[in-house]
Formats: sequence, C-alpha cells, structure tokens
Amino acid sequence: MHTTFQLLQLLIIVVREKRGLVFILTLTSDGDDQHRLNPTLLSSIFAALSEIKSQATYGSALVTAAQGRFFCNGFDFQWAQAVGSQAGARDRLRHMSDSLRPVVAALFSLLMPTVAAVSSHAAAAGAVLAMAYNYVLMRSDHRVLYMPEVDLGITLPDYFTSVARAKIGSATAARDVLLRGLKVRAAEAVEMGIVHSAHNSAESTVEAAMRLVEELAGRKWVGDVYAEIRKSPYP
Repeated sequence: MHTTFQLLQLLIIVVREKRGLVFILTLTSDGDDQHRLNPTLLSSIFAALSEIKSQATYGSALVTAAQGRFFCNGFDFQWAQAVGSQAGARDRLRHMSDSLRPVVAALFSLLMPTVAAVSSHAAAAGAVLAMAYNYVLMRSDHRVLYMPEVDLGITLPDYFTSVARAKIGSATAARDVLLRGLKVRAAEAVEMGIVHSAHNSAESTVEAAMRLVEELAGRKWVGDVYAEIRKSPYP
C-alpha cells in the first residue's frame, strides 16, 4: 500500500508506505529540505496519521524518517513573515502552533509504538515533533537536536514543555535544553534520555529504526492499551 500527499506550496511530499505490520512515513522535498512546518505540511502529516490510525491492526507500528538537511527545522517563519506585518506574522505563528498540537496528539493516540529516525537536524518545533515519538534514533557526527526559542525571544506553548519534560531524563538536562538553547548531539542526547541510540550515518540510523520498529511490531501489543498508557503522563 502506498499513498503520496503532494504539498504544492513547498513541493514537500509525505510518503506513506506499509511493510507487513509496519507503517513508514518519509518526508522528502525538492523545494524545502528543511521540512519547515507550515499549515500545508502539518495538515498532510495529520491526514497521514489519521489514515494510519484507521488502518491499525493488532501489532502495528510506525517509523518516520526525513530526507534532506533537516529532519524538521521547526515552524515556517518565511511563511509567517510573508503576510507583511508583525501582527499578521504572530497570528500565523500561533496558527502553526495550534496546528502542530493535534499532530502531537495524534502521535500520542496512535494504537501502536512509534519510532523517529532523526538522520539530520531537528530544531524548535521540529525537535518537539521528534520527541513526540516513543523512540528517537539519531545520527551522530554534527547533527543536533535543539530548541532555540529562548534565544529567539519566543515563549513555549504548554504542550512543547510537556513533551520535552516527559522525554528529557533530568531537570538539569531540561534546563539546558529549554533555558540555554543547548545544541544536543546524538551521544549527549542518549545520556539525557532523549534519544534511544546513536548511529554513524543516515542509512544506519534508518536501518536501526527499521529493526527496532519491526521488533516492536513483533510484540503485538494491544493498541488501545498502548495508547492509553502512552497518554497517561500528560494532563
């Protein structure tokens, strides 16, 4: 089974595949290899997750990967600023934040384990998107996961903080990520508890994610139970 959602605005494609019990989402682009989150991309990701949820079966699992320089470089500030006024840009930024919230909620409510193969940078809202997955596998070398909002003078939506606190292992690490804008490399992210494992290349990151997601699918957990337990730490 294979479905493609063509995003005309930025030529980003969300490709959904299924191999046995495993669903695979891949972000790929000819126009924006940073995969910046604008309403069009967010709507397409949400649609893909909704379709996956409707087709979930006993033992399903999901892995998401992205091609390009970024797994996701956060909200699309170029789209926000294109409106031509500060007030309009703030409204567009708020709209993108409001649109990401149901995507995160959809990931939490999926009736299956989820794995993110972060083979390139994940920043700001893109880092939140990655951390919304149960398992994050990350490429080593110079790739980083970071939340620069404190440097940009932007406050964090409440659900950003909830996702980060649930994922980051200690109060000290959470302080450094949220209040210092620390750029976290893979090995350090493993120590912080954000990342499950680190890998040497994009290919090995995706391959390890596939092995993990197939192992998780093999456990054949009851989807409703898995989703309820996953949601329990969040109010």
